[in-house]
Amino acid sequence: MSGPDRGAVLSADGTYRYSLTRSWPVDESTTTDPLRSVAWVMLNPSIADAQVDDPTIRRVVGFTRRLGYRRAVVVNLYAYRATKPRMLDEVVATGGDPVGPDNDAMLDVVLSEAGLVVAAWGAHEGTQDRVVRLRGLAAAHGHRLHCLGRTKAGHPRHPLYLPLLAPLEPLP
Repeated sequence: MSGPDRGAVLSADGTYRYSLTRSWPVDESTTTDPLRSVAWVMLNPSIADAQVDDPTIRRVVGFTRRLGYRRAVVVNLYAYRATKPRMLDEVVATGGDPVGPDNDAMLDVVLSEAGLVVAAWGAHEGTQDRVVRLRGLAAAHGHRLHCLGRTKAGHPRHPLYLPLLAPLEPLP
């Protein structure tokens, strides 16, 4: 079997990553509509791009395949590329824009094409406004958010360290 098709949408200067896509051929493990994707909504993008996977992206692909889909599209509450979530706070403190000028438009497009939306941003304070915006966009496309479990505080768990058989559940 060949490797996944890869894609990413970044800002011209590379500061923001608006989406990252991995897809693979339809095979016997694909149990859902082969044209539908899982939209993974995470906190912020790291180093992964059209050519490079990071451990989180490899994990997302594993979960997506386990769920029977052939395409994973990763979008974020904040499109600013940072290796540590605390860097988002630094961007805000210096007057920068961690969301990105095209992020909500990309979220809208990705959610309109998704068969399933999985919230996976983990626990990071200060995301409430973005979560409200995401819920509105998801509802506009008839989606209910799902997750792979929740933290004690009720945030959707980040997939990196979860077992591959972690159950999918609705996010209240």
